[in-house]
Amino acid sequence: MSEARDIGRAAETHALAWLRRQGLTLLEANYRCRAGELDLIMLEGDILVFVEVRSRRNAAFGSAAESVTASKQRKLLTAARHYLQYHEQHAGKAQRFDVIAITNGDMEWIKNAFGTD
Repeated sequence: MSEARDIGRAAETHALAWLRRQGLTLLEANYRCRAGELDLIMLEGDILVFVEVRSRRNAAFGSAAESVTASKQRKLLTAARHYLQYHEQHAGKAQRFDVIAITNGDMEWIKNAFGTD
């Protein structure tokens, strides 16, 4: 496993623990399909929350949050649609896309980071 992948997995583990402490429930981690990967799929009450976890050691090339580009957002939306096709029990739930951005060790939870349009 590469160092970058190890850092990414550690960030996801940290984010998951933190989100659980905020009351969210994990449905699935690292859901993969042709469109890409959804880091965390969680429930906050009746809201289905797709969480993208991004980590940067420093902000020299932009913050972790800034790394969730429009292209990345489209891939996440497509992957979420795929997930919902195969998990119909969640299809009627309200949905939200959040980003957990970790830059220089500081974590930021961005709720509703982008829309489903």
